[in-house]
Amino acid sequence: MKLQDCEVFVVGNPPPGFGGRYFIFVKLVTDNGIVGYGECYVATVGPHTVAHIIRDIFARHIQGTDPHQIEVMGRRVHGSGFTHRPDVTMMGAWSGLEMACWDIIGKAADQPVHNLIGGKVRERLRSYTYIYPDADDIKNSEAKGQNPKAYCDPEVAANRAAMYLNKGFTALKFDPAGPYTIYDGRQPDQEYLNLSVAFCKHLREAVGDKADLLFGTHGQFSVSGAKRMARAIAPYDPLWFEEPTPPDMPERMAEVAQATSIPIATGERLTTRFEFGRVLAHSAASILQMNLGRVGGILEARKIAAMAEVHYAQIAPHLYCGPIVGAANVQVAAASPNFLILESIEEWGGFHADIITTPMRMEDGYVIVPDAPGLGVELNEEVARNHPYDGDKLHLEMTTEPFDQPPRER
Repeated sequence: MKLQDCEVFVVGNPPPGFGGRYFIFVKLVTDNGIVGYGECYVATVGPHTVAHIIRDIFARHIQGTDPHQIEVMGRRVHGSGFTHRPDVTMMGAWSGLEMACWDIIGKAADQPVHNLIGGKVRERLRSYTYIYPDADDIKNSEAKGQNPKAYCDPEVAANRAAMYLNKGFTALKFDPAGPYTIYDGRQPDQEYLNLSVAFCKHLREAVGDKADLLFGTHGQFSVSGAKRMARAIAPYDPLWFEEPTPPDMPERMAEVAQATSIPIATGERLTTRFEFGRVLAHSAASILQMNLGRVGGILEARKIAAMAEVHYAQIAPHLYCGPIVGAANVQVAAASPNFLILESIEEWGGFHADIITTPMRMEDGYVIVPDAPGLGVELNEEVARNHPYDGDKLHLEMTTEPFDQPPRER
């Protein structure tokens, strides 16, 4: 069995766009007709450039190879161009190709991927979602040119939290700490410190002890700024403080971890076991949030999970893209003893259900692990072809101006 053909789908994510502007899916076909699907989470360059990169990697390093040779292909990609170091664009492109290989391997063996990497530890996986705005909030905010209130009004967020609690979720993530910019980290603005505390207070009152609060940030803060934020929100006992400092220097993030009782989570912007190894070596975080569409794929994520286990750290696979990365997350999480919680985008509904032929099952806030061969999901190619992304924006974009505290009236 040899890998023969590669096709890339750049798919626009229609409103409300939860999960990003677009998804990048990969289809591989073997010489005996087995089809495998993967997804890439690359946000550094435009998606159509990513599609060219994926096709180049396939032709240069993968075409004609047995899909079982994942270690060999991964080494070729990792060392490509005399780099031999973590490269988030290269490894993101490889991640989708790699998970498509696993999809093929599982289908050829008539086994789900989790059975091929150790077997299920859990039948179902505890899940969380961001607190997203409802349709009316989105419509009203667009009309006024403002952010949805669920993202900036703690009372609105608390009402949404109660709704998610009724759906069975036992953990909810929110991110009220202010914009993230290309100039971070910084000291938190007093206004956003107060807003963060208000969010924690209202959400804790809304969910009581029935749900964990996951305090999300995106590397906005300096070490001292992160310590201030941690002190402010600690009374509300969040399950984690996410990426409190930029991802470049885990030894500095470790200073935050040492200064607070709140567990530190990080990893959505990291790639390969080498970057996660630095996090573990410095005790910078005890919860690792690898995204399988960026980290290097399923085998790389399994290696990272094993490294984390040695350090008594847990994994919480990250998801802010499409459902095929989500399905790969599920396979690794199901087979990992040190799994903590899985990110879902609400209940995998809407376009996330439409773009795959069989939606993921979710019951009372838990994802049910599929036992179908491979990743357990199939790309709906008709839907993918009918929703091309023709724009040139990146999947996510940071504010390009410094975030300076505005002058106050005297």
